[in-house]
Amino acid sequence: MILLTEPQPVEHGSQFTASVIDAVWTQGPGWSALRRLPLADIPMHPGMIGLHYGQVIFEGLKAHRRVDGSIAVFRPVEYAHRFQRSARRLAMPELPVDMFMHAVEELVAADGHRLPEDPNLSLYLRPLMYASEVNLLPRPSREYRFLLMAIVFGSFFGDTVSSVTVWVSHDFSRAIPGGTGDVKCAANYAGAFLAQRQAEALGCQQVVWLDPVERRWVEELGSMNLFFVRGDEIITPRLSGSLLPGVTRKSLLALAERLGHPAREERISLEQWRSECAQGIITETFACGTAAVVTPVGAVRDPGGDWTIGDGTPGRVTLRLRRELVDLHHGIAPDPDGWMHPCLVLR
Repeated sequence: MILLTEPQPVEHGSQFTASVIDAVWTQGPGWSALRRLPLADIPMHPGMIGLHYGQVIFEGLKAHRRVDGSIAVFRPVEYAHRFQRSARRLAMPELPVDMFMHAVEELVAADGHRLPEDPNLSLYLRPLMYASEVNLLPRPSREYRFLLMAIVFGSFFGDTVSSVTVWVSHDFSRAIPGGTGDVKCAANYAGAFLAQRQAEALGCQQVVWLDPVERRWVEELGSMNLFFVRGDEIITPRLSGSLLPGVTRKSLLALAERLGHPAREERISLEQWRSECAQGIITETFACGTAAVVTPVGAVRDPGGDWTIGDGTPGRVTLRLRRELVDLHHGIAPDPDGWMHPCLVLR
């Protein structure tokens, strides 16, 4: 069984709200209607295909309390499309965008009142789809279950904006060419845990992933996208097929241009990163993602030699982009592109 519980003031990530949205897909009829149910344990047969062959995908998006007291979700259509792309890659049925949106709206309507006024908190929404057919043949399932749940969520690295120290992994790869690195499937994350443990043992908060072929090009930081600042210019690694096209990444590229920071994609090698930091060319590095928002990177640990980025503290451009994004989330900054999707809360 998967244990799903009522909100508990215990570990970060475990304060679940009271409801779950549910739908089932079966071969032939297709998708059932969405249902809202009380969050509860899920009975599972030990022969379920998803447990054995990894047909499990998920997403993560956030609803934010705005200064006028309303709640809005950040770019849900983008997450719906990425959820579909993940499903296609794992030979799973695509959840229609309108069903995804209705599920989000219904869950926020039911449980949005559980989000406090505290601007450091958000309602993190977790869409999940797994192969639920009971069969041990190694083939795509003929039945799938979609669930949408939520937790009240704080900042991934704490409420204060401080720089993290990161470890460059040379022993492991997060993804491979032609694999599943550019989609959100459960197996991508389990394979990264051992490297994360190594990083933590060395006093680092996250792992820098290099490309899986040459082990030379910088790709991601943990499950987040990386950015580098050269003067006023913003650089992020090009999408290679083995790194995730983040919604926050896409949004920051647009925000940077709007704020007058030229933004582009470029391959950056590990040695180039080290060298340009030493020369003062790269003055800031930050990571971004739904959970982490914008997180400054202050120092890098590597078997080939450690280095500090700038003076090791959050940089001017990093903080400006973070503030712009957070203010947009909360309705303080303008939203000319309509990224925030307002949701009705029933109580």
